[in-house]
Amino acid sequence: MVRIFEHRQLVVASHNEGKVREIRELLGPFGVEALSAAELDFAVPDETEATFEGNARIKAHAAAATAGIPALSDDSGFSVDALDGQPGVYAADWAETPSGRDFGLAMKKVWDLVEAKNASEPRAARFVCVLCLAWPDGHDELFRGEVCGRLVWPPRGEKGFGYDPMFARQGEDRTFGEITSEEKHADSHRSRAFADLVKTCFKDKPV
Repeated sequence: MVRIFEHRQLVVASHNEGKVREIRELLGPFGVEALSAAELDFAVPDETEATFEGNARIKAHAAAATAGIPALSDDSGFSVDALDGQPGVYAADWAETPSGRDFGLAMKKVWDLVEAKNASEPRAARFVCVLCLAWPDGHDELFRGEVCGRLVWPPRGEKGFGYDPMFARQGEDRTFGEITSEEKHADSHRSRAFADLVKTCFKDKPV
């Protein structure tokens, strides 16, 4: 049975500032206070699953159990058709370097691999997001959103984060790195998943 979210506070189970910022903006109209796992100094759980759903559950349940209140996690990734869906759930791993994450390097790796395959234009790609809303008693609800588009090179824009500067959604010339947060929230993988979450679990309308 679907469970309704009736709290006014939850933990965003992420240490990614970009994700936390976007989720807070999406939750804002509902009067929900969003605390981040980073702010609470929660440990980062090992993401050992090979699916977005599995890793979203790991993060949400770890945060909910530690905080004693519901937690919302986001496991998302960037999938390129010419690379058979890679980097997918490993999108953040492709950016790892000894000195931290470098998404400029990750985007270059994606483009070089696509070029090596001589993939035809448009070079299709998609962002995928799975949200997991978990309660301390172990119950959870899962929501998946996807947005399709194409690769753009060279990357453009300083807005957004991650692979945003090399992705333009269908029907849009600007990249996710060039559009405003309001435009992105209107139609993105995260906003689509969030819309399903609200429709299913939030009984209150925006305040």
